[in-house]
Amino acid sequence: MRANVVEAAEQCGILSLAAVAEPLALDRYLGQRGAQRLLVFCDEAADSDNPIAALRGAREAADGIDVLIGPEGGFAEEERALLLRQPHILRLALGPRILRADTAAVAALALVQAALGDWGDKNVLADR
Repeated sequence: MRANVVEAAEQCGILSLAAVAEPLALDRYLGQRGAQRLLVFCDEAADSDNPIAALRGAREAADGIDVLIGPEGGFAEEERALLLRQPHILRLALGPRILRADTAAVAALALVQAALGDWGDKNVLADR
């Protein structure tokens, strides 16, 4: 992962590197993350027809954004229940197909960037 970060930074001409943390158990991660941050929980079982609209609707709640995708095979029911008890959560489906974990990560980040990033409306970031 660290090598991927370095290569991506070089390719984009970025001078700073993203941090790569050691893997954590889900409950430990949730216990240490900032509760004020929006947690975008990508769940194939979610009932969201328009993830971009849902993200835009959650914009005011975001003091930073964490994006969480599930493992291959999806979340276990107890993991899903734990996630749904978190503050500032937005549960999204990434479409009608089940995606591989690596593809789901790219799709989720593209949705967040399209809805909340700097691709389109220049006032989106100013409104936050």
